[in-house]
Amino acid sequence: VGHELMRQAPAGFNVSGFDSSQLDITSIELVRQAVDRVRPNLIINAAAYTAVDKAETDQERAWAVNHTGVANLAAAAVALDIPVLHISTDYVFDGDASTPYLETDPPGPTGVYGDSKLAGEQSLARLCDKHIVLRTSWVFAAHGNNFVKTMLRLAAQRASLSIVADQRGCPTSAASIAATLWQLAEQYRVKGELPWGVYHFSGTPASSWFEFAEEIFAQACTLGLLEKAPTISPITTAEYPTPARRPAWSVMDCSKLERCCGIRPAPWKEELHKVLVELGAS
Repeated sequence: VGHELMRQAPAGFNVSGFDSSQLDITSIELVRQAVDRVRPNLIINAAAYTAVDKAETDQERAWAVNHTGVANLAAAAVALDIPVLHISTDYVFDGDASTPYLETDPPGPTGVYGDSKLAGEQSLARLCDKHIVLRTSWVFAAHGNNFVKTMLRLAAQRASLSIVADQRGCPTSAASIAATLWQLAEQYRVKGELPWGVYHFSGTPASSWFEFAEEIFAQACTLGLLEKAPTISPITTAEYPTPARRPAWSVMDCSKLERCCGIRPAPWKEELHKVLVELGAS
């Protein structure tokens, strides 16, 4: 998402971007120095420890980035009286629901990643009144490690694949998340205000990982990225154990964002096409 934020930076904004090698947000001193140097009007935080399974053993680092880092940014923002737009995750919920999660539904993370992300949300809300938390899910892009690129890599190596079919969520392109954050930033620039709080943003419609993979292979074959789609077999979560528990249900209701900010979720199949075209051109 950070890559997409920089790529989509609007012409009317003077944007300073930092990756993890340029700014360690877990250090309050380094955050203060960066903020004092740039003197921003708004902070967008796309930094996160997102290695869900690794977080179960690398707990200290996950908490440092997802909780302490967010608190540091919030404190720096309050000192300048500026807002923070922050990306969070469906993993703040336990995944046991059967209807789309609302922002008001009680969280219940089941692992270190979700716990640390929820703590980051809560610290931001406690420290900085001017904040937007944008929860999203199943992020994919042409850059970085994600499900789309993994499926294409495996399809080039194997004739058959087994894909989890009993988890449902909403694939979301990094580009659409970045576009939403810039729309919010523009609304703030124009109005000097936003309807602060927590919002859900993810692609439409809901899908299983199996259905997502089917669409990836179908589009990739049409675009000539694959000569032939692999044979895929549906399996259960129990047949594919992981160190961190995956939510069986990650579908979130995004109507609040449209109602309050006029921003609609992006159809993920269209977003997938854009990503695959970009991968084909690279």
